Amino acid sequence: MCVEQIEKILLASVLGIVLMLAGIGQIRLAFLLQFIVMIVLLMSAFTGKCTIGNLLSLEFPHCKDKEDKE
Repeated sequence: MCVEQIEKILLASVLGIVLMLAGIGQIRLAFLLQFIVMIVLLMSAFTGKCTIGNLLSLEFPHCKDKEDKE
């Protein structure tokens, strides 16, 4: 797996957790988690730096690097 794929899987998992929290009535916690995800995505979009991607790239290759090897 590569960094970009793992980021998408993590985002989908967090959004699933938000839906679950909203479904069981934990609206405040769901809102807080959704707000944190929004802030992280906005910071990534405006600065061009992805903190999660940088952390994951220490352990996993980027998809672009993986395709170049094949």
